[in-house]
Amino acid sequence: METRIFGRSELELPVVGMGTWRTFDVADDQAELARRALAQAALDGGLRLFDTSPMYGEAERVLGAALQGRRAEAFVATKVWTARPEAAALQIEHALGWFDGQVDLYQIHNLVAYRENLALLEARRDAGQVRLLGATHHSPGAFGKLAWLMKSGRIDAIQIPYNPLERDAEQQILPLAEQLGLGVIAMRPFGEGGLLRRLPSRADLLPLHDFGVTSWPQALLKWTLSDPRVHVTIPATVSAEHLRQNIAAGRPPWFDDETREYIVALARDLAG
Repeated sequence: METRIFGRSELELPVVGMGTWRTFDVADDQAELARRALAQAALDGGLRLFDTSPMYGEAERVLGAALQGRRAEAFVATKVWTARPEAAALQIEHALGWFDGQVDLYQIHNLVAYRENLALLEARRDAGQVRLLGATHHSPGAFGKLAWLMKSGRIDAIQIPYNPLERDAEQQILPLAEQLGLGVIAMRPFGEGGLLRRLPSRADLLPLHDFGVTSWPQALLKWTLSDPRVHVTIPATVSAEHLRQNIAAGRPPWFDDETREYIVALARDLAG
C-alpha cells in the first residue's frame, strides 16, 4: 500500500515495528549493551521501524546508541513532548544528535502544543532534517482534535491505540486516515499488557495455525495488522525470542473478517 508516510521500498507493509517505552529506558552499561544487541537482532530479522519519545526517559538516547553503524537501515519515529518552545527546540536538537542528523518521522506526542510544535517541525523538515510529520494520542477523547489536524494536510501519519478491546479508532480516525492516505501506527497492541494477563488454551489457538500464528501475542499483532488501514504496530519487548515471534506475526497470510471477530471474542472472554 502506497501512502504518504511509508512509501519507501525498504518498508513492505504492513509490518511489526518496535516500541521503546519502558524497555529502552535504561541507564547502566550492561543494560544498554543488551538493548543494542536487541536492536541489532531486530534489524537482522528484517524489522525497520523503531518508535521512541523524550517522554520515555533514556529511551531516545539508548536507541540512538543501539543503532550506531546501522542507522541507515532503520526508520526512526520519535516525538516532541513539551509545551515550552525552548524545551521543544532542545528535544529536537538532542534527537537529531542521537539519530545522525535525521529523523524519519517526527510526531507531536499526545498533541502537546501541537500548533507551536508543528511549526517547529515543519521548519526542520524544510531544512532536510525531518522527512515526515505525524501526531499521536492515546485517548479517544482527543480524537476530534486529532481528526482536525489530519484534515489540515500538514501531517503524514498518526499513531493511535488499536487492539481487539480498544477499537474507538474504527469510528472516525481509521476511515479518515484511509481517505486522506495517511500512515497509521497502532500503539498498545497488547493493551499495555492487559491482554496478556490471561492466555487462551492451545485448542483456542488451533484455528489460527493456518495463518502462521502459534501464540496469543502473535494473534493480537496479526489482528491489528489485518486491518488494511493499519501499516505498523509497535510492540515492546526485551526478549529476543519474543522479538522473533513478533516479526513473524507481521507476515501474511492475514486474518479474514471472521477470524478477526474470533480474536475479539477470545479477548473479551479472557478479560472476563
